[in-house]
Amino acid sequence: MKSQSKPIFSFSCFLVLVIILFSHSSKSVKAQEVEDESEFDYSRRSEKGPDRWGELKKEWSACKNGGMQSPIDLSNQRVKIIPKLGKLTRSYTPSNATVKNRGHDISIQWHGKAGSIKINGTEYFLQQAHWHSPSEHTINGRRFHMELHMVHQSTDKTVKNNIAVIGVLYKLGRPDSFLSKLMKDITAISDKKEEKHMGIIDPSEIKLGGKRYYRYMGSLTVPPCTEGVIWTISKKIRTVSKQQVELLRVAVHDYAEENARPVQPINRRDIHLFDGKNPA
Repeated sequence: MKSQSKPIFSFSCFLVLVIILFSHSSKSVKAQEVEDESEFDYSRRSEKGPDRWGELKKEWSACKNGGMQSPIDLSNQRVKIIPKLGKLTRSYTPSNATVKNRGHDISIQWHGKAGSIKINGTEYFLQQAHWHSPSEHTINGRRFHMELHMVHQSTDKTVKNNIAVIGVLYKLGRPDSFLSKLMKDITAISDKKEEKHMGIIDPSEIKLGGKRYYRYMGSLTVPPCTEGVIWTISKKIRTVSKQQVELLRVAVHDYAEENARPVQPINRRDIHLFDGKNPA
């Protein structure tokens, strides 16, 4: 009997270890952003508004106490031109995607391998993209009509900063071609916390419009406001139609007039600018 108990005990311990590791791995991936909009909102008068996020949950304390929070104002006075940042290389692959109404925003989430970007030799894989209106980041105090976030994550466990976000700012003008392809499907899930399978969507159809970009270290702009996020903001301001901006706000069912977090203190952080005219 004793000879049999050892392998059974060892196997049980192995199962427990696997479960713990799997649970930890799942949390690390899903801890990027809170998707349940009932837990927070964007109204400054609300008890669940941006000024109170850090008080709602212990694990959201960075929203209040963090020193590297996003979004920020990209002020020319703080920007340093750094040629060695190099051209932003995106290598995306058409992949199955789902458009999802998360209540506080509309997101498109890719399944499988949708491609990646490389920053300082580390590969960050595209997970999802979503829209904020008005823009969360400002440039010299100016707020724009919309902002797109493309969220990437590294699978390298040795990398300290494993989340990288590309931001694109928009002003009113010609319709955005990528959004134009999604308008019908976004309308179909308007005011419903639902998702719609889109089939194959090519992320490379999201245009940045230029080689110049800002780079700084910040955080997620929604709870849990995780810090250590590498932000890359395209300097080129693209255009979006008024109808497209309005649809993205009407489609969600939180009835908020905006879903943009107020700008946060810079706290002596460096803001770098890669100018495409300079050799990398």
